[in-house]
Amino acid sequence: MRILHTMLRVGNLDRSISFYTEVLGMRLLRRTDYPEGKFTLAFVGYEAEDVGAVLELTHNWETPHYDLGTGYGHIALEVDDAAGTCDLVRQRGGKVTREAGPMKHGTTVIAFVEDPDGYKIEFIQHKVAH
Repeated sequence: MRILHTMLRVGNLDRSISFYTEVLGMRLLRRTDYPEGKFTLAFVGYEAEDVGAVLELTHNWETPHYDLGTGYGHIALEVDDAAGTCDLVRQRGGKVTREAGPMKHGTTVIAFVEDPDGYKIEFIQHKVAH
């Protein structure tokens, strides 16, 4: 078994695809409209679906906004340089909600950004082995 994808419901699909592709550098892997169900599914990721886990962005055509709820945590992405990645996100119009720095009660360098719907994305800086 392996993880295939994580699904997020989004209010504006084009805005979300732009964020994940233009701000976070993922690729749009596929997009399919389901007119009878009035929804569209778009899959984005860094690798092909048969190689790595991806995000499924679900857009229900008649729902422009979702409440995130209290159970959702975040998506985690490994990065080489958390501070540099935050700078890049800002340059691309993204929102940094926690600057890069050591995690509370630990030494791992992390940062957080938000997508256009308010979903949290954590950057975890890759640890170099000594």
